[in-house]
Amino acid sequence: MASYTSSHFSLAQCLFFLVLCSLHYSLVSSNFNQDFDVTWGDGRAKVLNNGKLLTLSLDKASGSGVQSKKEFLYGRIDMQLKLVRGNSAGTVTTYYLSSQGTTHDEIDFEFLGNLSGDPYIVHTNVYTQGKGDKEQQFYLWFDPTADFHTYSILWNPQTIIFYVDGTPIRVFKNMKSSGLPYPNNQPMRVYASLWNADDWATRGGLVKTDWSKAPFIASFRNFKANDACVWEFGKSSCTNSTKPWFSQELDSTSQARLQWVQKNYMVYNYCNDINRFPQGLPLECTFNSTTI
Repeated sequence: MASYTSSHFSLAQCLFFLVLCSLHYSLVSSNFNQDFDVTWGDGRAKVLNNGKLLTLSLDKASGSGVQSKKEFLYGRIDMQLKLVRGNSAGTVTTYYLSSQGTTHDEIDFEFLGNLSGDPYIVHTNVYTQGKGDKEQQFYLWFDPTADFHTYSILWNPQTIIFYVDGTPIRVFKNMKSSGLPYPNNQPMRVYASLWNADDWATRGGLVKTDWSKAPFIASFRNFKANDACVWEFGKSSCTNSTKPWFSQELDSTSQARLQWVQKNYMVYNYCNDINRFPQGLPLECTFNSTTI
């Protein structure tokens, strides 16, 4: 009897945990049909594999794009991307957060295509109250067209951190106490798009899109915003600040990784562009250096 009871209990435990795991998976696994709306592209944005894969397509007539159904006010947002292969010059693949209006906030990942064999440029920017002009650009230490890689935005009341495969590449800190605006009161949706920008994207517009290579296709999967603060009916789903990411900043190991990326892979930093700002660098450059 004891043996039967033990076996019976183990089976019940297994069934219980299977149900829990199934429920957990249903909560955290992304489904582009459930999480996003196609906003433009006339059929060029496709959701495949039962909602697990999104492909965006660009041809001479149009690109394509999507936006999240939910709005967020703070969160850790992850997306895996595989960028356009081959000659992607002139194309821009984007993944970003943005609110609406002339005084909108925005946190950008943009991937600038290039000629075959030349590296992609990861273009980052932060808009506060409608003003951007805070560009930092990076090469990557891998081929972003060969496989999927994870690009993350951590946005909390203290800081914004851009990550690539868990490695921080950029930090933008909240310095409202010094009179500098910071995105902290406008909920934002997640956007993804693929479009033609051959007037500026590759070598300042010198290299144009080769339409004989169209359609250009970028792929997205594993969108995660499960722990982010959803903004709905005028209030946030975060009733307290106990979520680990809500107060997260870089530790010493992550700071060292950030400095490694910025030393070896950064190709443009507006905070170093004296010619662009002859009257003096923007004030936030003092607070958003790699040393703090």
